[in-house]
Amino acid sequence: MTEKIYKLLKDSPAMRWTALVLLASAMFFAYMFVDILSPLQAMLQETKGWDPAAYGTYQGSETFLNVFVFFLIFAGIILDKIGVRNTALLSGALMVIGAYLKYWAVSEGFTGGATDEYLKNFWNFFPFYEGMPSSAKMAALGFMIFGCGVEMAGITVSKGIVKWFKGKEMALAMGLEMAIARIGVAAAVLISPAIANMGGVKDVSRSVLFCVILLLIGFIAFCVYFVMDKKLEKQMGESGEEPEEPFQIKDLGLIFSSKVFWIVALLCVLYYSAIFPFQKYAINMLQCNLDFTAEKAGMIFSVFPLGAAAITPLLGNFLDRKGKGASMLIYGAFLMIICHLAFALALPALKGSIAGPIVAFTSIVLLGISFSLVPAALWPSVPKLVDNRLLGSAYAVIFWIQNIGLFAFPMIIGKVLAAVNPGIEDADFRQPRRIRTVPGSVVKSRGQEKRIWFGITQYQERLEIRNDKSDNGNYDVVPVIFINSGKLLLVPYTKDFRRITRF
Repeated sequence: MTEKIYKLLKDSPAMRWTALVLLASAMFFAYMFVDILSPLQAMLQETKGWDPAAYGTYQGSETFLNVFVFFLIFAGIILDKIGVRNTALLSGALMVIGAYLKYWAVSEGFTGGATDEYLKNFWNFFPFYEGMPSSAKMAALGFMIFGCGVEMAGITVSKGIVKWFKGKEMALAMGLEMAIARIGVAAAVLISPAIANMGGVKDVSRSVLFCVILLLIGFIAFCVYFVMDKKLEKQMGESGEEPEEPFQIKDLGLIFSSKVFWIVALLCVLYYSAIFPFQKYAINMLQCNLDFTAEKAGMIFSVFPLGAAAITPLLGNFLDRKGKGASMLIYGAFLMIICHLAFALALPALKGSIAGPIVAFTSIVLLGISFSLVPAALWPSVPKLVDNRLLGSAYAVIFWIQNIGLFAFPMIIGKVLAAVNPGIEDADFRQPRRIRTVPGSVVKSRGQEKRIWFGITQYQERLEIRNDKSDNGNYDVVPVIFINSGKLLLVPYTKDFRRITRF
């Protein structure tokens, strides 16, 4: 009897690479959405009243449910129980729902509505704080739901790649997926300011809406992958392949008992906690230290994800052929330290010099190389440490530990910035605007503000208020109108405040 030879769908290079493109494209759009507001921190403060602490809380909220409700752990169990394709659809739906809530929060439709008014006196507790704008609270909630979806998608895509590429070009495939996703980060920092400033009218919601539409396309990509994966599993059953043992909750003990696994998990949380929060604030740091516009800072910082995207697949291919994963991890960590030291110590000292932009650009290039070396070696190592039936849970545990750092550090950074830089203007507020003056009333909002904005129709005037009783200089003291989060606030003029207008 002639034995029937089955050729599986994944044995076809065209089919398995198509599966990779579908998975990677969805993550490309997801990574775009993660950082779509990163270049707009100053604009959010100007148009929505988000101070650095509010912005940091919003950024950290992405991982809140994953960390404190243990959603990622459950996501890993769900993945091992229902499989890659079903989990992909679930994660895609969560991303779209969360993204839409975030868009609604920063849109004009939210401002002044019933939810806006309600949230002003609600959710004044951890992870939200009293005084945080309503739009930031709602955006944080949407980001939490999106964060559940994107992290679930991350572990799903990783297991999907192992399923289609194990024994073939697995490290290369993972490297390409990470590269495509990082191009999404570069695309976000490049196009987000342009879309938000389109037509000369500042509107952060346009950038968010653009990414919501892209996420819908990503969900469609997951749907197509669903069909392909279902056909593959049918073929695997017909081919007579030995099915793996079913996953059981008690098997998690096998993961937790592995010392090498915990070393990999610790490296992951330390490294990504140093990379991703830095990514959120780097553009604003370039604006403040080098007096760059948001667009120019975004163009320079885009070298980081684009460089990483270009190098990561090459390193993945090298890892498939030569190994040397441990050396790659060490070199990558060392380069990251150099970059952070340059931004912390060198850039402030070189402010206003020709060397400043050169040092910034070089540091970002080194960071891109670092971000290629570490992930290219880190993620392909996990399937070597655990059984395939435990892979979803293993990735989930690592992602959960990673998310602890990603939750805490943006909030810590935001509060530190607000505490150590009192009265220091953000970059966008230092840009002079030549406009006309219209009388109004002087404003105090939450105490004695160091800076306020004057606004009427399409005109804006940047004003600076100084509390200085000892200064008897001759200032042009006139009343002004202050618009805070779309609401007029009128406070009587006092002698302790003087107006300084810069044209």
